[in-house]
Order: sequence, then structure tokens, then C-alpha cells
Amino acid sequence: LIPFSASEDMRSTWQGKAGRSPLQALYESDQFEQSSLQAVHQQRREMLSNVCSRYTRKRRLLQPDDLRHVVVDDTHGLLYCYVPKVACTNWKRVMMVLTGQGKYRDPLGIPAHEAHVPSNLRTLSEYSVPEINYRLRSYLKFVFVREPFERLVSAYRNKFTLSYNTAFHKRYGTKIVRRHRRQPSHRALERGDDVRFEEFVYYLLDPRTQQEEPFNEHWERVHSLCHPCIIHYDVVGKYETLAEDADYILQLVGADTSVKFPASSKTTRTTDDMTAQFFQDISPFYQRRLFNLYKMDYLLFNYSIPSYLRIR
Repeated sequence: LIPFSASEDMRSTWQGKAGRSPLQALYESDQFEQSSLQAVHQQRREMLSNVCSRYTRKRRLLQPDDLRHVVVDDTHGLLYCYVPKVACTNWKRVMMVLTGQGKYRDPLGIPAHEAHVPSNLRTLSEYSVPEINYRLRSYLKFVFVREPFERLVSAYRNKFTLSYNTAFHKRYGTKIVRRHRRQPSHRALERGDDVRFEEFVYYLLDPRTQQEEPFNEHWERVHSLCHPCIIHYDVVGKYETLAEDADYILQLVGADTSVKFPASSKTTRTTDDMTAQFFQDISPFYQRRLFNLYKMDYLLFNYSIPSYLRIR
């Protein structure tokens, strides 16, 4: 067990001896002028803190296994909790440039599959307890989040509608078809490559799903992946403001000015309008249940209930 938990105990650990977070120390060094962007990030941290104090009653200890998503950059004193479907491939590429001692120069020069090879980046779970505590106390910590249902639809589109994702079709698609389709064909049972979004929703809401194993990281809730009520993040970046938030973080850690976060491709991106279309065929009953499943992410990161939902 890692000897820290939520509440004031963790806050004192996180702030260090001088009672200041790494971010506060940076601000006080006159390195940055006060800006509207700083105010935005201050508001996000305050919102997160308020929701955490309101909704987390039980104190719990983190275990090393909880930190498998936290990537470490010891050179720049940086911790990044990656969330699939929130530009994490590009962030991993950037982290490989930052930690690569000159081996990589251009994030986009790194093939996408290379960014996901575990040995290319160290995670906090690989360190000893004292080393973990030191980094949590001293390093700048950030996470990127996204509107929860937009992220969910993006995960569905990527994992269940693209022909090359055969591993996901076999691993999850066949189970979804078996349990949530009436009279499935032999082909569908064998291949699992034609899962409908409605069936995916039934799978997420089926009590057996989480009893058997944790959610896959692509549709697991951010609060379960990154523990934002225990780890006090200095910066909560948003997919909706990706470019400016990414530049802000690279500036904060003093990254070389040649390191640029890749511009995102808008061509196949899952949008709010697209997400609304996927929810058209989901009944209000299941919309409500699905919203409750992801409710903490909506609250923690200050996302409004989508206007297309029929749950009011």
C-alpha cells in the first residue's frame, strides 16, 4: 500500500515542505505572468477539489497497481495520467520525446503502435513506495479529460466498427453478441465484428460485466483510471481545449521550444453531433442508467448533461 490517501493527509504530502504545490512555486518565480489560462486551470482544480470533498466519503489508499496509467518523465519532473480516447497516443509520443535523451525529436515521427509499447515509457507503478511518494509530492501532475459520452462513442467507433480491430471483436464483441443479441447468427457469435452501439450500452450496464473483470481502459471512467480525488493534479487539460492546454503544460515544465504537441486530425474525430446520433436509438431508461454510470466524470470535470439526452 502507498502510505497516503485523500483528504488533508494527501494535501500536505502533495504540497511539500514549503506548503506550496510545484505549480504555485512556478507562478511565484515570476516565470509566468498571470493570465486568463492560469485562471481557467485554477477554476478546474477548485471544481475538482469541491466535487471530491462532496462525493468522496471514504478514505482509501492507493496501491501501485492504481498507478499503471501514470507516465513518468524524470528529466522534466512530470507525471501524466493517460486516458485512452483523449489524445493519449500523441501525448505518449510527446512523453517519448521528452524522456528520450535526444533519441526522438518529432512526436509525429514516432509510429502510433510504438507509443503504446509499455517498455518505451515508465509508469509510476514501477517505482518503489518512497520513489512514488517523492514524485507525487514534487512533480507537476497532469491529466487530459473529454466529454464522457463523446469519449465513449469514440471508443465504440474505434474498437467495434473498424475491421482491423479483430482482437477487440474476439475479446469483447463475441461476448456482447452472445449475451445481448436475440438469435445471433453463427458468424456473429464467432467473429463479433458487428456489435451495435445499443448492444455495447447493454454490455456496459450488465452487472455481470464488472463482476467478471474491470472495464477495459478505453471505456473505463477517468476517475477510476487516474484517481483525481487522491492524486491532486496541477493541470486538468481538456480535449476541447487540447492545443492551448498542451502548450501550457510544455511551457510550465520548461520543455525545449522545438517540442510541439501534434496538431489533431479533425477528419474522423467523434463530435457532439455524431454522439447525439448514436444516442437516438437508446431509450431514456438506458440513457439515464448510462449517465449514472459516468456521472462522476461529468461532475468532476464540469461537463453539462448533454442536451440530446431524454432523461430530464
